[in-house]
Amino acid sequence: MPLLTIREFSDELAHHFHDINAEWIGAMFKLEDTDREVLQSPRTKIIDGGGVILFVEARGLGIVGTCALQKTGERSFELTKMGVRASARGLKAGEFLLAAVLERARAIGAEPLYLLSNKRCAAAVHLYEKLGFQHDAGIMARYGARYERCDVAMLYRPDARPDARPDAPA
Repeated sequence: MPLLTIREFSDELAHHFHDINAEWIGAMFKLEDTDREVLQSPRTKIIDGGGVILFVEARGLGIVGTCALQKTGERSFELTKMGVRASARGLKAGEFLLAAVLERARAIGAEPLYLLSNKRCAAAVHLYEKLGFQHDAGIMARYGARYERCDVAMLYRPDARPDARPDAPA
């Protein structure tokens, strides 16, 4: 078995979606009503609405991370509720998971794909930038009021990744 594998959402894994996200949100912020709604009913709030939830499993540790694509329009999706347990730090589980979620977003034609975050989540924001998200005032204006804690809004632009530029070092 590889060190990290991606797992699809199932009702048996739903508690991990809740627990992983409640853990990191509760440690840094306070759970908001919109968090509770999604975490308590991921099938209804994300899957049944045309969204996706993926998990990353680490050999010997079990499910260590999760992330969702929540449909917010005809083709628009929010990358949301991405969290990785502290026990998986150093395994690159977050980057592995985010790459899988971005591949799924491409496969389902997510346009635009955006996310909402907070400056206090500096490591996550850096990872998002590394994999092609750019800060975007339009996304902030359109969707940012969804969370009290939101002070970062980003739009996915895969052509903006540093390694996607023709002049990037190999």
